[in-house]
Amino acid sequence: MKPPSLTLGVEEEYQVVDPDTCLLHPYITRVLQDGRITAKGIKPELHQSTVEVGTEVCENVQEVRGEILRLRRAVTQLAGQHGLAIVSSGTHPISCWTDCQITPMDRYLGLEEDLQDLARRNLIFGTHVHVGVEDRDFLIDTMAAARYFLPHLLALSASSPFWMGRNTGLQSYRTVVWRPFPRSGMPPAFITWADYEHLVSTLVGAHSMEDPSKLWWDIRPSHFYPTLEFRICDMGTRVDEVVCLAALIQAIVAKMWKLRRDNLTFRPYSQALLQENKFRAARYGLEGNLIDLGKGREVSTRLMIEEMVEFVDDVVDDLGSRADVAYVERIFEEGTSADRQLRVYKEEGDLKAVVRHLIEETRQGCCGAPASRARPSSRPRGRGRRAPASSTPLRQRAGRGRSRFDCQEQGTHAPGD
Repeated sequence: MKPPSLTLGVEEEYQVVDPDTCLLHPYITRVLQDGRITAKGIKPELHQSTVEVGTEVCENVQEVRGEILRLRRAVTQLAGQHGLAIVSSGTHPISCWTDCQITPMDRYLGLEEDLQDLARRNLIFGTHVHVGVEDRDFLIDTMAAARYFLPHLLALSASSPFWMGRNTGLQSYRTVVWRPFPRSGMPPAFITWADYEHLVSTLVGAHSMEDPSKLWWDIRPSHFYPTLEFRICDMGTRVDEVVCLAALIQAIVAKMWKLRRDNLTFRPYSQALLQENKFRAARYGLEGNLIDLGKGREVSTRLMIEEMVEFVDDVVDDLGSRADVAYVERIFEEGTSADRQLRVYKEEGDLKAVVRHLIEETRQGCCGAPASRARPSSRPRGRGRRAPASSTPLRQRAGRGRSRFDCQEQGTHAPGD
């Protein structure tokens, strides 16, 4: 079996806002028409107030960083020509989906016709990370195994605590809005690529979808590229956050290959338990507990994320991504984007202040605005006690012992889906 290339590609979905009203602005078709898509990798999305970007194929996370900076600068400048700004978060804190217009293109009008209000209310924004995996059998195995870490990634990326002017009480309300879409959420664990192809052919033959691009799972084989696409994450506000998530995702796939090479595989777990952890991550972010599925008990989400970082410790140096993975420590110290938004709202009592905060953070590091160090979160803790913070940074703790994750020899299967 040929090793995976582990190339990277990142797609981001930005909000187009009026900086005066702080509301979403239905302007993207005009922006693209006037700008004639002069910046490579920029395209419209379902709603006219959304613009999607996609990086070039990247060999490493350093190239990912350069591409994201290039694209954010380009979109910011393009929108700025019309007096608009860009926001990067999983939901808009104020705007209502009933006030937003669908982009008048065949693909999106067809989606609206098929899904009606499910499409119209889908006013959410995510970060999708592609990892190059050319061997289909290894891809399908990795898709099943990597589901375990999706709640960890969601908790780190949470950036959608507000919806239509309300504090939802969740860290990732985007997850809730997305749930009613057909063929979404946590995918089943396929045993072989042939099993996956059988599902696709059945759904296409039954006219449920035109092609596999309508499989909107949290992780899926890309229909267009030889990649495994991770779709679980809320839209990252800071560039550093997006690069950290891309580095972690690449490292997870690389570690799965290392296990395969050593004739080991990651133990599969019940989809019901994975869904439970996903809800906990969406509800509490970093401040709650996840279920340690190997031990069958609650563990601090922060500790679970630390163990994920240790799990990939023996591959990050080869990938050149140790410093980017270590940014997890910064997220622990300063909070997720959701934590920072809630802090601004607590201090200002104004959701427009939250939008202005998001405009500024989206610009930081890419448009002449210096990055600022946020204050540690004072937000009330969620369910369960927060694990005591270690005085030893993650980058020093990593590698201190063998990972406790359950692995098994190839050819054996633990109870799963």
